[in-house]
Amino acid sequence: MADVDTQRLDEWFERLERMPVPEGFRVEIVGGSVFMTPQRDTRWAIIRRVVRAVEDRFGMDVKVFSDVRIDFPGHENGLCPDVAVLRDSAEKDEGGHWRYEDVQFVFEVISEGTAANDYGPKKAAYATAELPLYVIVDPYQGRCFVYTDSKNGDYVTRTRVDFGDDIDLTGTVADLTVNTSAFPRD
Repeated sequence: MADVDTQRLDEWFERLERMPVPEGFRVEIVGGSVFMTPQRDTRWAIIRRVVRAVEDRFGMDVKVFSDVRIDFPGHENGLCPDVAVLRDSAEKDEGGHWRYEDVQFVFEVISEGTAANDYGPKKAAYATAELPLYVIVDPYQGRCFVYTDSKNGDYVTRTRVDFGDDIDLTGTVADLTVNTSAFPRD
């Protein structure tokens, strides 16, 4: 598995924190490039519904995060997943970071300007980290893509789910169903 250069990412994020990033923008580092994207209400409405489904299934004490930095394998991947669920036993490392090895599954909600990241380098980073489940929610297409069976830095299985249909994740590490009928579209 590829190494994670947390020290270099720490330096990048320290610099970014000193920059005047406009309120309402999300910042992450994907493959060594910095991306700042504005937060949209559509994206937040979907994230909220996914988090609610996770909490309904696992309780309010579940370790679920949104837009929290987690360093993933590959070249400078300080990613901030839209929804990341960690193992109950997850603890921060000595540097105060959550470990990618403790991430059970991730949901990413597409932003128009950074969609290529979610379908490309972020998907590769999650597969390289051997995340057993990665879900992309695409409000522009009105569909979701469920990726499972990571192998050699990619996912073997992709399942398409149209908005209006349930994302059935029973039998996966998530073991839940997410209703998409109220997901807004862009």
